[in-house]
Amino acid sequence: MQHKIKNPKINIVTLGCSKNVVDSENFMGHLHAGGLDVVHDSDAGDADVVLINTCGFIHDAKEESVQTILAYTEAKKSGYPQKVYVTGCLIQRYKTELQEAIPEVDGFFGLNEWDEMFCTIGIHLQKAIPDERIISTPKHYAYLKVAEGCNRSCSYCAIPLIRGRNISRPIEDLVAEAKQLVSQGVKEIILIAQDLTYYGLDIYKKRKLGELLHQLAPIKGLEWIRLHYTYPAQFPDDVLYAMRDYDNICKYIDVPLQHIDTEILHSMNRGIDSEGTIAFVEKVRRILPDAALRTTFIIGYPGETKAKFEALKKFVEQTRFDRLGVFAYSPEEGTPAYGLGNPVSEKMKQQRMDEIMDLQQNISLEINQAKIGKTFKVIIDREESDYWIGRTEFDSPEVDNEVLITKQGKDLQIGNFYQVKITDAEMFDLFGEIV
Repeated sequence: MQHKIKNPKINIVTLGCSKNVVDSENFMGHLHAGGLDVVHDSDAGDADVVLINTCGFIHDAKEESVQTILAYTEAKKSGYPQKVYVTGCLIQRYKTELQEAIPEVDGFFGLNEWDEMFCTIGIHLQKAIPDERIISTPKHYAYLKVAEGCNRSCSYCAIPLIRGRNISRPIEDLVAEAKQLVSQGVKEIILIAQDLTYYGLDIYKKRKLGELLHQLAPIKGLEWIRLHYTYPAQFPDDVLYAMRDYDNICKYIDVPLQHIDTEILHSMNRGIDSEGTIAFVEKVRRILPDAALRTTFIIGYPGETKAKFEALKKFVEQTRFDRLGVFAYSPEEGTPAYGLGNPVSEKMKQQRMDEIMDLQQNISLEINQAKIGKTFKVIIDREESDYWIGRTEFDSPEVDNEVLITKQGKDLQIGNFYQVKITDAEMFDLFGEIV
């Protein structure tokens, strides 16, 4: 039996996506409710216990998780931390292997082992209720996880293997949590799930994201609602109309398209082809002509010939996405695509990624320059050097463009909204002045 540290200070380290962030915030709430001192991603080096919430999605994320674990087990030799515990997706997937490889870790806990994890740390698990969550983001925005797991069967993706099937949360629970967050000062809520557009099919037998938006939008004090991680196949039209009809639903859609070649999309098991993808983008822009479209593509998937890559480049050039990211294909054990091998070299993947991003930089600069002279509602996220740093409704925190406003004696409030006129633009930043 492990020795428990009396009244330990606990540092929770979060790796990976925003869904992991929400899990860590729930950890913080439970531990705080149990009477423990909890910090998040602290560099102070004075925590008695470190709890690492890992990512196991793709190779680079797994590598970062392992290196983080090794760094803390090495620090443990000096006395701080005294205990290192690890949880999250990497552990769900590779628990046995990691137990053998890194015995210095004091406990590995899968995604369904929270009770055991908290008991090991020194508390009994409390019933999960919204006010037990402690947000780690700036207090004016927070993530709201609407579902766990995924029912999609994309051939390259290990998430269903790790997180299991989709489990939607009831609308009334989500509305209650949103109201709780707003009462704490949150002004922007970012809806997240592995696939937002699937929301409700398991418990309501129909897609309910549109209905959820209709329930959330009237909440007093909720100024922005943002959608992350949607799916192009069977995208519910009522979501687009809700975005059109409510001013506080950001005209922003994060929809990973992954590729444009029909053969590759079929091999990826995306449930949509090139023609359907193009039609989807056209529909979004017809209903929401001012919306910002954010997407990601997988580069170097098996079968991506030079001709197929050139078709993707042409699609990017013609479609002119507002926001775009690329990932190198990473073969994941246990997925259907794993048997296809990894025929595109890492060097070629990097070269193709660079080509796409060079193209996107020019597109982003042109889109940003077209905003010069226009005025936008901007939320202030932080101050940095000589600038206040904010975002428009077309930008999600940490991953998108920012608006830089010269201080020059201006006393702005973090978390408040201001009307800002854009005066200059770079590839991924705007500059503006308060109107």
